[in-house]
Amino acid sequence: MRRATKIVCTIGPASSDLDTLTRMIKAGVDVVRLNFSHGAAQDHIDRANLVRQAAVNCGCEIAIMADLQGPKIRVGKFENGKIQLESGAKFILDAACTMGNENQVGLDYKELPRDLKPADVLLLNDGLIVLIVDRVVGSAIHTTVKIGGELSNNKGINRQGGGLSATALTAKDMEDIKTAMSIRADYVAVSFPKSATDMVMARQLANIAGEPFNHQPLMIAKIERAEAIPALQEILDASDGIMVARGDLAVEVGNAAVPALQKRMIRMARASNKLTITATQMMESMIVNAVPTRAEVSDVANAVLDGTDAVMTSAETASGKYPVETVEAMAAICLEAEKSEDCKLDADFLNVTFTRIDQSIAYGALFTAHHLRVKAIAALTESGSTALWMSRHNINIPIFAITPSVATQRKAALYRNVSTLELAQTSDREAVLKAAENLLLAKGVVKKGDMIVVTWGEPMGQVGGTNALKIMKIGEY
Repeated sequence: MRRATKIVCTIGPASSDLDTLTRMIKAGVDVVRLNFSHGAAQDHIDRANLVRQAAVNCGCEIAIMADLQGPKIRVGKFENGKIQLESGAKFILDAACTMGNENQVGLDYKELPRDLKPADVLLLNDGLIVLIVDRVVGSAIHTTVKIGGELSNNKGINRQGGGLSATALTAKDMEDIKTAMSIRADYVAVSFPKSATDMVMARQLANIAGEPFNHQPLMIAKIERAEAIPALQEILDASDGIMVARGDLAVEVGNAAVPALQKRMIRMARASNKLTITATQMMESMIVNAVPTRAEVSDVANAVLDGTDAVMTSAETASGKYPVETVEAMAAICLEAEKSEDCKLDADFLNVTFTRIDQSIAYGALFTAHHLRVKAIAALTESGSTALWMSRHNINIPIFAITPSVATQRKAALYRNVSTLELAQTSDREAVLKAAENLLLAKGVVKKGDMIVVTWGEPMGQVGGTNALKIMKIGEY
């Protein structure tokens, strides 16, 4: 069976050899995430080269996503690497402290004291430790420990309810964007955006850095700040997609609020013709176990049923014991969940007004394919936009983006229910349509007598909007 939902995998020490990465791609990886929070620029360049080599070995195109670190709002380091905080104890976060102990610790984010006031709640280490701010004196934040626990070097800090002033793009991020463009990363994920302005700035920097390489990436906004929720539509409008980054988001808005927010974000993104990635702790137990928990299986399946384009692994494949098995398990869950998906095309198109010819052709292809029960939809495309619009609606018919562009193939690797095929396109329409038919036959997608729906742009062979649709019977063209 073809899997519609895509899989994004973070690679790291556990998956940075050619054999493991090749096996992961064969198991179902569609997009590789490079986490710029860890490693030097050369590490990411080496891993990107490895991804391209593994993709060649597997005979497919894999997208690369560069995930920027964003502002480091973390505690500093301790003399002994960690301490134990007891509930009711007093503890100081001091921007001037160079080495921490049982009484105080430094801060990587030196501006934190100015963002806080008494009674603010600070959540450390993904919310496992809770501190109440008593007072702020200069660079020192005096707190009382409400919920204690072990606190080790460089653990993250969140303010409950959000409100920290840190900008989304740091000086490090700006340098990392240059590295990402040098490896022609297909996607750039921006951490902690609060507004459309953050995404516009990131896109401008990426486009400028990509000019020498004739490359423009697609931009993904990681929704992980409380402030991003009321600004979600404007962030969507300024992005190509969003990541439902449930870790930091849950710490800021509360765990209980995240499942409903996940559904809302995916629904809004699909309505805006944007991409979605659902991330954080999806298969967390497989860092050390060979099989996922029942709760993790349900979590992945629910994201699929919500309509996400992709589900993502983090430490499971970057540093876990079972990177290949994690991908295999995730792929199997996606396939099973997709069997229960509803196709509601008729309802989706009620009261819809089309403003673009290419978009109306895309939706017309979906409607026709659904009611004729064709074998496949083939979108002859340069940019991949037609295939993207088609992928915003559930349809139990495979969509093939047939394109001469390798960059488009890689970007479309993230589109739900879209597979890519490479085909040169000339101005000879009849020759190109015949070649597309032969390609689908050669790949085993169709057989003689099957019906397909094909879309393309006239005049063929030029970059422009899709404006033509044809119903074809294989073997009779």
